[in-house]
Amino acid sequence: MEMSHRGKEFIAIADQAEADLRELLGIAADYKVLFLQGGAVAENAIIPMNLLRGKTSADYANTGEWSKKSIKEAKKYCTVNVAASSEDRNFTYVPAQSTWKLSKDAAYVHVCTNETIGGVEYHWTPDTGGVPLVADMSSHILSRPVDVSRYGLIYGGAQKNVGPAGLTLVIVRDSLLGNALPFTPSAFDFKQQADADSMYNTPPTYAIYIAGLVFQWLKRQGGLQAIEQRNIAKAKLLYDYLDGSSFFRSPVHPADRSRMNVPFKLRDEALDEAFLKAAKAAGMVQLKGHRAVGGMRASIYNAMPIAGVQRLVEVMRDFEAVHG
Repeated sequence: MEMSHRGKEFIAIADQAEADLRELLGIAADYKVLFLQGGAVAENAIIPMNLLRGKTSADYANTGEWSKKSIKEAKKYCTVNVAASSEDRNFTYVPAQSTWKLSKDAAYVHVCTNETIGGVEYHWTPDTGGVPLVADMSSHILSRPVDVSRYGLIYGGAQKNVGPAGLTLVIVRDSLLGNALPFTPSAFDFKQQADADSMYNTPPTYAIYIAGLVFQWLKRQGGLQAIEQRNIAKAKLLYDYLDGSSFFRSPVHPADRSRMNVPFKLRDEALDEAFLKAAKAAGMVQLKGHRAVGGMRASIYNAMPIAGVQRLVEVMRDFEAVHG
């Protein structure tokens, strides 16, 4: 990938990647697709820089560790109204829309639609009236169809379902462009990046190339409708086992369980290390849960075949037979 990002060869690669992403998600012409850098963490700052549009506050739903990071960053640029929170039950559910306290003068409403650490996922789209809805979809974008028209902006790091770390996707409605705060760095100004076709500065060329191949692979699988059915089947297999076991359990409210990230706990947490060792011996690594919640966590993104989930359930069943 040493070729110039402004050469016709790479421009063709980038154009094809954008066209395929638009096809997969059904992105309308009045939205810009940006291939940027900095990850979703950088977007936590870049979004208020671009979307406040003369207003001084924004609404945020707090459903876990990634929501908290977004809120912390946004507070540097505006007043944050926490319109909904599931902290009262250790972030194990998504607050019902009826409990949300949206403010009338918010510049936008922000949600993280899949919390990797807590394993909580939105299976519905919040209604924010005329206020733009902004969503961090880093960890489940392209795992299922999305009605992009319901959102003012969607963003996400590529490293879960799209490609290698380093690429950030931003899908933004045209009407939200052109109002960046005066001190916004040029490379972080969505309008300037959109006008330059994401090439205001050198984009992450190799990551875009790989993402383009993934988009084509998804199309060959039958698109997002087909990949969603696979993801439903994988998640069901694991959750069914957890729900039928008295030895393992899922801490997440059933209606809000993530299809991508499945946290689970042992009845006797003193056995955690023994289980992780047994799993590693079976070829399964990175099952340790995040330090914020403990236990275990299985991430079953698009690329994980159902055979991998079947094998995990076998390991869990064998461990339960020995230690249960």
